[in-house]
Amino acid sequence: MGEGKLKTAVLGLNKQGLLLLEAAGDLGLFEIIAVADKDGDLAEKVADRYQCASYDDYRQLISVMDSSLRSKERKISEDREEGEDREEGINLKKRSEKGCLLVASPMHTCDEYIRMAARKKINILKLAPVARNFEEAAGLVRLAEIEGIQIAVGNPHRFARSFLELRDILREANIKHVFLIRAFYNAGEKKHPAWQTDPKLAGGGVLLHNCYQMMDEIILNFGTPEQIYSLNTNAAGDRQQRLYLTEDTSVVTMKFSETLSGNLIASRRSEAGPGEEFLKIYGKDEILTVTNTQLIIRNVLSGKSEKLSFDDDDSGRYKAMLENFALSILQPADNKLCSSGRENLKNMAVIESSYLSARTGMPEEPGKLLQMAQIEPTEI
Repeated sequence: MGEGKLKTAVLGLNKQGLLLLEAAGDLGLFEIIAVADKDGDLAEKVADRYQCASYDDYRQLISVMDSSLRSKERKISEDREEGEDREEGINLKKRSEKGCLLVASPMHTCDEYIRMAARKKINILKLAPVARNFEEAAGLVRLAEIEGIQIAVGNPHRFARSFLELRDILREANIKHVFLIRAFYNAGEKKHPAWQTDPKLAGGGVLLHNCYQMMDEIILNFGTPEQIYSLNTNAAGDRQQRLYLTEDTSVVTMKFSETLSGNLIASRRSEAGPGEEFLKIYGKDEILTVTNTQLIIRNVLSGKSEKLSFDDDDSGRYKAMLENFALSILQPADNKLCSSGRENLKNMAVIESSYLSARTGMPEEPGKLLQMAQIEPTEI
């Protein structure tokens, strides 16, 4: 029944986890065998819908998944011993079923189980951010490479049609002499979970958890900044209290070269106004403004604007993301993984450098962080 499919488990059934599950269920590339959530009743209810097993113990989920994959390997081994299908059975690794873990749970609830899955050679897709800090992310990437598995970072923005169109415009050099990048994020009435205010549990605040995908788009299109300078703050009443909470407001300035700079302004305070997120790119004669569903091209000389609207949504983006992930495992020769863990180390280095700059009050260089971790930017 699951021939040619990835045996799949979903860890975390929040809104994003349910989107992952729905997308995986709609594609013919995944065989959903289990779901898990700390809310056992929710896990059971969702499992009934997808006719799969449910768990509230993440360790048990990984163990059961490992056993399921091993049972297939044992059968192949027995077939070989009996002389059945010898020609195909020569390469056991090729014949073995492949599995994957789709992770929507926050990292502080599942870090050890992600590593456990990797050691059992289960491929992993973790929704962004991949980790709480650069060191944790680099450790996961190294482990995945040692075990010979894929670790992907789920960045649905990469599959939004507006951002795909932006990439085409930049690749074809249809906007000349880009000199300024400006990104803005305001959460508006969007609520964040309480654990995201705890530095130990969350690793960071609005910059890491709300702006990761916007930062990913900037770095994907323009490379790693040479220098970062950042100012962070939060709504705590005094300086001492602010040290024990993650930032809810951040201003990040980036130097890409002598001729290109950028900034990102982000806040998740409700008093900052209505929710809004956009990326602006300034060229010699044109300004591009990109959101999740629109791309506006304004000609500075004529004052005329062209507005491109797109009707894709989260569901379609998640499907495209998971299709790329699955095919990179099932048919790797023809399908390159779009958002690998190693590639995303650039994002984590930039974000980590931003936090370091906010603490030191000095500009920081993400490239040095990559080099200290023995990961050259050119390797990524």
